[in-house]
Amino acid sequence: MPAYLDHAATTPLSPEALAALTRELSRTGNPSSLHGSGRRARRSVEDAREALAAAAGAHPSEVIFTSGGTEADNLAGKGLYWARHGEDPSRTRILCSAVEHPAVLDTVEWLEKHEGAEACWLPVDSDGVVRLDALRSELARDPGSIALVTVMWANNEVGTIQPIAEIVELAHAAGVPVHSDAVQAFGSLPVAFRDVGLDAMSISGHKIGGPVGVGALLLGRSVKLTPVQHGGGQERDVRSGTLDTASIAAFAAAAETVTRNISAESARIAGLRDRLIAGVQAAIPAAVLRGAPGIGRLPGNAHFTFPGCEGDSLLFLLDLAGVESSTGSACTAGVPRPSHVLLAMGLDEETARGAQRFTLGHASTDADVDVLLKALPDAYNRAAQAGMAGHVSSIQTAATVARQGSASS
Repeated sequence: MPAYLDHAATTPLSPEALAALTRELSRTGNPSSLHGSGRRARRSVEDAREALAAAAGAHPSEVIFTSGGTEADNLAGKGLYWARHGEDPSRTRILCSAVEHPAVLDTVEWLEKHEGAEACWLPVDSDGVVRLDALRSELARDPGSIALVTVMWANNEVGTIQPIAEIVELAHAAGVPVHSDAVQAFGSLPVAFRDVGLDAMSISGHKIGGPVGVGALLLGRSVKLTPVQHGGGQERDVRSGTLDTASIAAFAAAAETVTRNISAESARIAGLRDRLIAGVQAAIPAAVLRGAPGIGRLPGNAHFTFPGCEGDSLLFLLDLAGVESSTGSACTAGVPRPSHVLLAMGLDEETARGAQRFTLGHASTDADVDVLLKALPDAYNRAAQAGMAGHVSSIQTAATVARQGSASS
């Protein structure tokens, strides 16, 4: 079995989620139907809504089920902008951190291109933390023109945790609602929607041991939001569409499981992370840990840049050695590009291209760390031999180096 170190992308289905999923898949019923099977399905959905609300520190009526984090981000960004702009056409500015997930970045850019929005990108420091002085400055500059603020709770690439409570306090003092993409934070950190005062928050099932294809937008009961899609009026008439009872039940089961013992499990995972970080730094002294240190980063995140090699080459070579990781950067039409997160943190393109993200989760063990630490030195040396030349063909170059190494050993 490979050492799976890409839990930030997706994490294995938990036994509790699998049991809930298979139980509901064996039954029939549309939760909008009025007959017995429909009412039974509705009970399953509402039980799941209550469980998920308890896990996220929200009221059940604030849970709007979606197909995942991307839909929740789109619904929050577009829905809040349209509602606020519709009330006052002068509200065109969207304050958004420069290190958001593409589900948020692309939504904001779409609104800017098609709906007259003005994107105001909030800078971050070298650890990836949003600069509160920049936020204060933008809020003070004509607060009546701001439609919303959107800042992720924790970064999906470098694991940096944002000061969400302070961001909400500053924005609310200016009368501006706040959305947060909490997809990476939920299940790894104690996340309380009600306590922090957010107006909207996105979460996803497959990051916490639930199935792919289900998520939720937590939306304050008094928050106005224009629907993105229309139909049967499900989910407070905010998100129409037949609800996926089985996936929703599994999502709730996963959420209950990860939050039941979150402190102890997060400490266990952080211990593995710290051992991984120390091992990587000992094996490859040139490797640089990126993101906030210690408790300022997600417990399962270890993100490095490796000088002199292409991240995709290193990923491919580690994969051949039985380690599954990620570069954390976007890839368009087969052409690797440096991470916008690392560039926003002040790295140059060449350095950013050497990124590698190792992320741990509920299924991770010491054995996974052992496999990585054993495989990394040789993989790094071969990736460095392949070098940074020819970014487009880096994977092919790495494969050639790997074959040559195998033939000579």
